[in-house]
Amino acid sequence: MICYTYDGSFEGLLTAIYESYYRREKPVEIHSVENLQPSMLYKYIHIATDIDKSQKVYNSIREKISEEALDNIYYVFLADREYERNTIIYNYLKLGWKVGKNIDLYLADDRVLKVVKIRQRVEREVHRLMGFVRFSLVSGNIYYAPIEPDNNILPLIAPHFAARLSDQNWIIHDKARGLAALYNTKNWLIIDAGPGKIPHVDTNEKLYRDLWKEFYNSITIKERYNLSLHKRLLPVRYWVNLTEKW
Repeated sequence: MICYTYDGSFEGLLTAIYESYYRREKPVEIHSVENLQPSMLYKYIHIATDIDKSQKVYNSIREKISEEALDNIYYVFLADREYERNTIIYNYLKLGWKVGKNIDLYLADDRVLKVVKIRQRVEREVHRLMGFVRFSLVSGNIYYAPIEPDNNILPLIAPHFAARLSDQNWIIHDKARGLAALYNTKNWLIIDAGPGKIPHVDTNEKLYRDLWKEFYNSITIKERYNLSLHKRLLPVRYWVNLTEKW
């Protein structure tokens, strides 16, 4: 049985899919090198990323399946803790090239249902994080926000904050993945950013934090406080980066 490996990039995955068709091979699984859990049952073939080949697959998905399918697989790709995500994408696309633009109507097919469910899960987290991100003013007059999402959603939330905070310099730091989205009031980009040190908090920022916590506590109606509901709407795993929970 064949298993493809690639460098972990979206372009690398599309290149692997291109090679499977060009070589007429049917890999049982596709995994990034970083997340590979080796097995003696497989013959491993590493696929080097090729931008031209990945672009051909990208165009083919858009033209022969749909733009929606392209969005679907990108969301699944960002669910990087889903070990089988690449194989799920590969199987979904194989079906898509057979049935065309109506692929998402085939919800009775497990290959489609898996993609739909994973996308919904990623979208829910994107929606939550847009409300849960907390910025603090740090040295250099930069606003800094740490997050630790379940999915690699920086590429999805960065455009939102670039539009909402277009006149500010900011950094959103995904501490779980060692990545950061940087914005300079004009453009944003994502860079590697290891754990390192949290930027030095501005003196006035500490006062603002205290005022925010005081406001948060003052509007809480203790008699109506429902801890289980609170945890459901605001999952505990996000509390570590919320000012009002410090």
